[in-house]
Amino acid sequence: MLNAVQVVTTVVVGVMVGVEFSVAFVMSRILDALPGDSGQLGHAHGGRMLGAVMPFWYIGSVVLAGIWAIAGWQHPGNGLVVAAGALLILSVVMSILLLVPINNRNKTWTPDNRPADWKQQLDRWNRWHYVRVAVLIAAFALLVTALT
Repeated sequence: MLNAVQVVTTVVVGVMVGVEFSVAFVMSRILDALPGDSGQLGHAHGGRMLGAVMPFWYIGSVVLAGIWAIAGWQHPGNGLVVAAGALLILSVVMSILLLVPINNRNKTWTPDNRPADWKQQLDRWNRWHYVRVAVLIAAFALLVTALT
């Protein structure tokens, strides 16, 4: 049972890290390079699409880390799992307080209704997203280290 939880948690968090890393360092750059309003429309669509999935993914990752920590309480490396769980909780709190409010605005924007400072708001979202990606990478590294 514990082995299955370890594998599922590591894979779920690892894939989430990959998606968030690619959003930060690949997709944002691609969207920003598109001509005209295409980039802003792409950001809005991405906000709607990923905004619908990520709450379940983030909360699911926290729950899985919690299950791993409880099931492996007496095992070596469990402190790393607890620390990873704390970082995953931090990523959820960051998302709710810092990123979701911007994303909720962004996903409704069109070229006709976007605010004058829409680029600055997306830049702010990107800066916070870089920090969140670093937190997620650290959590993932702790989970992988706990396996060894």
